[in-house]
Amino acid sequence: MAKAKSAFVCTECGAEYRKWQGQCSSCLEWNTLSEVRLAAARPGAAATGGAGRTGYAGGLSKEVVDLGSVDLTEVPRLSSTFGEFDRVLGGGLVPGSAVLLGGHPGAGKSTLLLQTACKLAQARRVLYVTGEESLSQVAMRAHRLQLPTQGLKMLAETSVETVLAVAERERPEILVIDSIQTMHLEDIASAPGGVAQVRESAAVLTRFAKQSNTVLLLVGHVTKDGTLAGPKVLEHMIDASLLLEGGADSRFRTLRGQKNRFGAVNELGVFAMLEHGLKEVKNPSAIFLSRSEEQAAGSLVMVVWEGTRPLLVEVQALLDESALGNPRRVAVGLDQNRLAMLLAVLHRHGGLFTGDQDVFLNVVGGVKVLETSADLAVLLAVVSSLQNRSLPRELVAFGEVGLSGEIRPVPSGQERIVEAAKHGFTRAIVPRANAPKRAPEGMEVVAVDKLTDALEAL
Repeated sequence: MAKAKSAFVCTECGAEYRKWQGQCSSCLEWNTLSEVRLAAARPGAAATGGAGRTGYAGGLSKEVVDLGSVDLTEVPRLSSTFGEFDRVLGGGLVPGSAVLLGGHPGAGKSTLLLQTACKLAQARRVLYVTGEESLSQVAMRAHRLQLPTQGLKMLAETSVETVLAVAERERPEILVIDSIQTMHLEDIASAPGGVAQVRESAAVLTRFAKQSNTVLLLVGHVTKDGTLAGPKVLEHMIDASLLLEGGADSRFRTLRGQKNRFGAVNELGVFAMLEHGLKEVKNPSAIFLSRSEEQAAGSLVMVVWEGTRPLLVEVQALLDESALGNPRRVAVGLDQNRLAMLLAVLHRHGGLFTGDQDVFLNVVGGVKVLETSADLAVLLAVVSSLQNRSLPRELVAFGEVGLSGEIRPVPSGQERIVEAAKHGFTRAIVPRANAPKRAPEGMEVVAVDKLTDALEAL
């Protein structure tokens, strides 16, 4: 009998070592190495092209071809029946692709995939594998959501070998695994959810999807800090990684693409959690612009770019005299380190001192703004709260602020201005390089070069 071998794998980056050590040499993280038992290689595995324990060689061609002779015919995509879901995927589901959907408990991962599977099953072959719930629990949720249940093939199983055997018999076009942390392989001597089980199970299922041209949808859990649980190599195996964000107390959910081999990354889809499940929000800007009738100081609308479309969101600032020696800097939905930098620029080049003030920032609607186009709007909202003077309701602003106080241009400036005009805004403060030659009808565009110019424009 072959002796079982083991290796130590980093749970952050996937690097392997022959013996345990305190720090990973690749990602420099501490105490992230865990022991993984390796299954002994079967005789003839090398002769079969590394098909491994399941016999799937990945479905890839072994012949060398010239790149210029590759067929460029676009692969037809399958609609998920959700326009926002298709937008994040880059246009729909691609046959033979592996998509990982992550999110916190209660975010709506299983609900979204169950709604998608039930609707797709009316015209296509769909197999839904649940490893966390019983079939009766899934049926009860589908009944509560008033979904069409006829035609959807269900399987309650956690063994990957059994799932593949059933998939070979049923030949589904879409295969849903809920969740990958519950799957296990018989040859791996570790508990489900471990580094080795998650990595190997995902690899085997992905190889099956590539060979059989099946759309593979995986549900993944996340850690306390919001990152995907399990080994980092899991994100390299799949074709698309999506994150469903939104707490259980929030009505809206945002679906963000973090990796996509078939479309744009950082695309954003917005859903509303209703009594009968998730419903797509086709005009998210109107949702995030639900402002009070009475305009308060420190509130301003900015135009951010999410994936392939502009999005109007409101940023709120509150400055209060601090009783502490070290004033607080709190940013919700924005980078806190960038807030500290912008306050220093405001003091140096704007002449406004905030060192004795507690500064609180909030992006309304729970949206996380990742780009730098929000700099100008953030500073204008801070100035408004500092001076306790409200800004006009019809004003919108965007632009990046440099350390020397200059206002830098941002991508897609024309489209941002047009989107603001569609929602009734009549005045915009933008970088001079983003100023259009001809402003939209009814829109006054104020082009600025420096922070002092923007403050004077107020």
